[in-house]
Amino acid sequence: MRLEKYIDHTLLAANATEKQIILLCEEAKEYSFYAVCVNSCHVSLAKYKLKGSEVKLAATIGFPLGAASTDAKFKEAETAVLDGADEIDMVMNIGFFLDGKHDLVKMDFEQVKKAIGNKILKVIIETCYLTDKEIAKASELVMQAGADFVKTSTGFGSRGASLEDVKIMKATVGDKVKIKASGGIRDAETTQKYIDLGVARIGTSSGIKIIS
Repeated sequence: MRLEKYIDHTLLAANATEKQIILLCEEAKEYSFYAVCVNSCHVSLAKYKLKGSEVKLAATIGFPLGAASTDAKFKEAETAVLDGADEIDMVMNIGFFLDGKHDLVKMDFEQVKKAIGNKILKVIIETCYLTDKEIAKASELVMQAGADFVKTSTGFGSRGASLEDVKIMKATVGDKVKIKASGGIRDAETTQKYIDLGVARIGTSSGIKIIS
């Protein structure tokens, strides 16, 4: 498969303007990226700009900290889908996870999945804050909750994805859950390395550079 079909063309900056979101969508259509990924407030605009194209629309939920209440994440996800999102990229409650509140973390995933029905759910576990053992445990919870993807990073943590993170995730979930790598992936060679490890999707703001 061509590299562009792995890419979620992404703009999640706090200072992203409407003009930049429109450009993101135009680029995604021009280069045939799989999806665009935006903050939930931009979903309606992005949906309008992607109309008539095959490009999917992903919205972030509880982003970038994951520390919103489950009710807030549920409502944000529900609204994003009503506004036209095809996919949801939610952030795990990292503090709860590190406190060992695994039941609450899993419930968080399950509630967002319930809010979005048959839409795709990707869960960001923010690997930069986790040990290898914790990456495996978080991936397991994502799988148990019925999510579609486990995702490495927000791109706002202390580092982005690493090949080692993905190897642990893949060893844990096998083919039961897909993997999305994001954060710091900026060239074709690195992208290919992730795909070779079994990654199904790449989140990047460097999509044009990667396929050029």
